[in-house]
Amino acid sequence: MSTGTTTAHIVETGESAFAVSIDVSGHHLIGDEPVEQGGGDLGPAPYDLLLAALGECTAMTVRWYARQQNWPLERVEVTLTHAKDTVEGKSAKTDHFAKTIRVIGQDLSDEQRDKLITVAARCPVQRTLEGTPVITTVAAS
Repeated sequence: MSTGTTTAHIVETGESAFAVSIDVSGHHLIGDEPVEQGGGDLGPAPYDLLLAALGECTAMTVRWYARQQNWPLERVEVTLTHAKDTVEGKSAKTDHFAKTIRVIGQDLSDEQRDKLITVAARCPVQRTLEGTPVITTVAAS
């Protein structure tokens, strides 16, 4: 789990109305919107990537904790959903994330399983989403 400053560089590709090339930490991805949103569905949409980041961080956090405790975790699986709900009488929409965690390990005790589920709710990406991040937007010079 990385700390410090990370830089991502995103550039439109022109392959569809919304397709972008994403370069981050030495990795290259393509992002796009689904066809029904005007894109070409050439890659994950922004909320797809956000959901994937939350799931990735959750699985890694559970694995990290099990390793620290030397617990017999064989595998962790995370399934997530994201939906936006309109609150009655308000124009703002509320984001709802749901995570289902499966910890697999024949020799894990019930107490260990419970602790791993608790730890899953404390991954850094979840804490960021639950916190009050500050985002600054400036024009390039």
